[in-house]
Amino acid sequence: MTKFTGYIGTYTKKTSKGIYSFVLDTDAKKITDVSLVAEIENPTYLTVTNDNKHLFAVGKEGSLGGVSAYSIHSDGSLALINSEYSEGASPCHVSVDADKTIVLSANYHKGTAESYPLNTDGSLNSVASIIEHYGTGPNTARQEKPHIHFAGFSPNDQYAVSVDLGTDRVDTYKLVNGKLEEVSSLSVKLGSGPRHIAFHPNGKFAYVMTELSNEVIALSFNSETGAFEELQYISTLPIDFTENSQGSAIHLSSDGNYVYAGNRGHNSIAIFQVNSETGQLTFIDRTSTEGNWPRDFVLDPTEQFLLASNEQSDTLTLFERDTVTGKLTLLQSGIEAPEPVCVKFLNN
Repeated sequence: MTKFTGYIGTYTKKTSKGIYSFVLDTDAKKITDVSLVAEIENPTYLTVTNDNKHLFAVGKEGSLGGVSAYSIHSDGSLALINSEYSEGASPCHVSVDADKTIVLSANYHKGTAESYPLNTDGSLNSVASIIEHYGTGPNTARQEKPHIHFAGFSPNDQYAVSVDLGTDRVDTYKLVNGKLEEVSSLSVKLGSGPRHIAFHPNGKFAYVMTELSNEVIALSFNSETGAFEELQYISTLPIDFTENSQGSAIHLSSDGNYVYAGNRGHNSIAIFQVNSETGQLTFIDRTSTEGNWPRDFVLDPTEQFLLASNEQSDTLTLFERDTVTGKLTLLQSGIEAPEPVCVKFLNN
């Protein structure tokens, strides 16, 4: 019997108390044991280190916001190591490099990306650098200022990358002694509102999910210069869908064959096949998440399952994934989880 532990980052506006854990039983093909493992305000995004020893979460405390570091115990429970918080809104995204030397966070409200050097025990040092963006986009309601929604790493942690919904930009940085130095910037389609980026395992391509235009942007990536170039825009919504929908998460299968992209409003996950030669995408299918406002989703370590988090219906939904066709089949819906935003598994 194989069981995988995972974690849920949440909003704590209604009933949620913080970070929750869950178990995927791959034999029974179901999610069980959703339970609170850390009390923290608005831990909306989480990341787990490759060695499964540490978890980092965005969070807030009163008027302060920042990142908290936890050690992961063998039973899946969490113990707070330390937090690095500062005045103002909390970040919306956090990531850690493979060697556990640096944590990056993105702050939507402040329009900043920040780097935190790590100690060997997983504790956070104070912020080493803060990148602040300037500018606006054509969508006056959502692009009145910069809104960095993602800060992460390119393959092999060669570069740091930020995605700015407010200014329609994808920026690349070198990390020099823990500090971010910009090396390249790509302006994408005005008003598209780029949100998250996911790299192809071959390191040559990357895929950006746009929140405002509900598209995937296929990009080529030059690992020597850190520069991106646009290859393709492809919609994640049906042509005849006219109601409100906002793009959410984007993830690839580790074989590089399929891209999955979330639609909040249409409440679905769009599936695309990747042309490994050109990097371009072909639409395959679209699957309902059986809940409202799918903020995120994750593939399990075997990639035979996909778990989606429906923020506004307080539910998770489990699918079986056909690794050959990329398509999803519903296994379990209505799994209760309060205000779920981000879902992550421990690594296999």
